[in-house]
Amino acid sequence: MLVKLAWRNIWRNARRSMIILLSVIVGLAAIVLYDSISVGMIRQMLDNQIGAHVSHIQVHNEGFSDNKIIQNYIPDPEKVEAAIQNTPHIRYYSKRVITFGILSSAYSSSGISLIGIDPGKEEQVTKIKESIIEGGYLSGKEHEIVIGKQLAEKLEVGVGDKVVAMASALSGNIGSEMFRVAGIYRTFSSEFDKTHIYVNLPGAQKMLELGNNISEFAVILDDLDQQQQIKTQLAAALNDHYEVLTYKELLPLLVMQVEVYQESIFIFYAIIAVAMIFGIINTMLMSVFERIREFGVLMAVGMKNRRLFWMILLEAFFLGTLGTGIGFVISYLLYLPLSNSGINLSAFSDSLTSFGAGTTIYPVLTVESVISALLVIPFIAVLGAVYPAFKAVRLEPMNAIRYV
Repeated sequence: MLVKLAWRNIWRNARRSMIILLSVIVGLAAIVLYDSISVGMIRQMLDNQIGAHVSHIQVHNEGFSDNKIIQNYIPDPEKVEAAIQNTPHIRYYSKRVITFGILSSAYSSSGISLIGIDPGKEEQVTKIKESIIEGGYLSGKEHEIVIGKQLAEKLEVGVGDKVVAMASALSGNIGSEMFRVAGIYRTFSSEFDKTHIYVNLPGAQKMLELGNNISEFAVILDDLDQQQQIKTQLAAALNDHYEVLTYKELLPLLVMQVEVYQESIFIFYAIIAVAMIFGIINTMLMSVFERIREFGVLMAVGMKNRRLFWMILLEAFFLGTLGTGIGFVISYLLYLPLSNSGINLSAFSDSLTSFGAGTTIYPVLTVESVISALLVIPFIAVLGAVYPAFKAVRLEPMNAIRYV
């Protein structure tokens, strides 16, 4: 009976109920879309960093991540490669030589991060090959180089032009080599494109007098959730002269940004909740004052205060639940096409690329977001009806019946 009464009471003043429903629908749709777009943008930034260079796990000589000098190369790389090959759930890996230097053209020069790679293995680990917009990827021939679009513009070079790379060699001398631009790439990040250049691994080793030594192993896993387990296995197979780092340790600021967002989204929920709770309190109070005589009659014929209290809470619960259901359906229908086509923000491309995000943002709706959205609004609706319900049960039946 309480359920029937509560449902009928909602529609006794349909216009007022529709206003509350509309506020709940708009509020929920705003929460879901904002949350999914924000999560999509942050995850895209993280995926871009992993796909461009960082990978899931990196193996170096001890202390390399703090002091990236050419002398800090990996001792016994064959041992590390064997450990990687014998560790399950590692899908791909790539060997790299990494150092800092200067790249010069006939017109200008710029500081760079020189990366020597095995093109076949590196294309399985990173997305640089997919990012080529002019020319082609490294083919393995001598004196090839691939550079970023921003760097090419700064040096005023194009595909086929010659550049000279200089960096400190293992002996302490300055190693230099002339390269011809084989390809130009453009990634998610303008800052990355300004500094990172790619050459064939043997050429980098020869230029830097490294022999067969390398600076880094970049590893891609079958399942990203297994990163800590595989790190432990690799570290156990190697000794203390090596460091095994996951992307969380290599990108602490970006990982912290993800964690901060997860905390801050509750503030957004709280703001929406505060705005809604006052509207619900106001609506339910108006409903209570309009039905004072009705409540008096119900109490006079024997309805207990407890049942009257729950009837008012049920009214608010129905409003919150109905609005949540409709709002979530609408937001999900809006989310589906956006998740496939993305949101084109090319008008803000300069700002987005400086942050490391692409010009097209793909919203991501997580299970946590769905659960929070579906539970928060009905809870807030019921909470907002507590005070009006207390006002109703404190009425005196005789005074309520005579109320004008």
